Amino acid sequence: MFQFIVRRVIQLIPVLIGVSIFVFSLMHITPGNPAHIIAGESAPESTVEQIENRLGLNDPLPVQYFRFVKNAVKLDFGNSWRTSLPVTTEIKSRFLVTLELAIYSTIFSIFLGLIAGIISAVRQYSFSDISIMLLALFGLSMPNFWLGLMLMNWFAIKLGWFPPTGWGSFKQIIMPVITLGTAGAAIIARMTRSSMLDVISQDYIRTARAKGVRERVVIYRHALKNALIPVVTIVGLQFGGLLSGAVLTETVFAINGIGKLIIDRIMARDFPVVQASILIIAVIFVVVNLLVDISYRFLNKRVDLDG
Repeated sequence: MFQFIVRRVIQLIPVLIGVSIFVFSLMHITPGNPAHIIAGESAPESTVEQIENRLGLNDPLPVQYFRFVKNAVKLDFGNSWRTSLPVTTEIKSRFLVTLELAIYSTIFSIFLGLIAGIISAVRQYSFSDISIMLLALFGLSMPNFWLGLMLMNWFAIKLGWFPPTGWGSFKQIIMPVITLGTAGAAIIARMTRSSMLDVISQDYIRTARAKGVRERVVIYRHALKNALIPVVTIVGLQFGGLLSGAVLTETVFAINGIGKLIIDRIMARDFPVVQASILIIAVIFVVVNLLVDISYRFLNKRVDLDG
């Protein structure tokens, strides 16, 4: 296990280097001079040059890149060009909101998707199976923003059960979590059904049933545990996707999360905030996938991580 973790961490280094190069390049491939953006369109050229010297924009690109990486390792991303506040201060509260939204949505997806997938697999080709798969197809095809607007229209405006916008209280959490987690639940349900059907047909499952083991034990102790490996992979990918793809949900429900912050600051050309936000999301995505790989060993002892 230890050798596997060390090997995977080493393999992640080129990925992180590539991510850092991409994030660093954002400021240089985007049209417009950052110094002009900070100084304003009517600022004299001398002021623009002073800002370029202060930000180090006149240095060679390799020098700027290594300075960016050195500061990023220390979590020092400078100050926002829009508010002059430290970038970490700008991101911290927003990122925690999106992290909460992603975690709650993932829990909702896993809970609903596993239950639906197990029922669908155990009752293959029954009315329950067909109904669940149709609902999963509908949930997978439905745009997040449309579902959010429909939930808001019915449960917030017409019924008045939940507040239409915001984040913090239990009632404010419910609709955004359902909106963001529905597609994930549909994917997990379909994957669980497919994986469970493959496992149920194995010889050791038939042997367990022939020995008189109760069906509930066969399904949950023997079949489900071995069927979870592809599901865990999907969950890991989804969690990283939720961190970066929550912008539509955050916009619909007026949630001040990291996704909405990135969009707002792209429009304002506030590159330090955009760079830091994307870099943090990418690093978390990579770490989550490492944890997913490690979890395989706990789900199935036969998985050889050190081989």
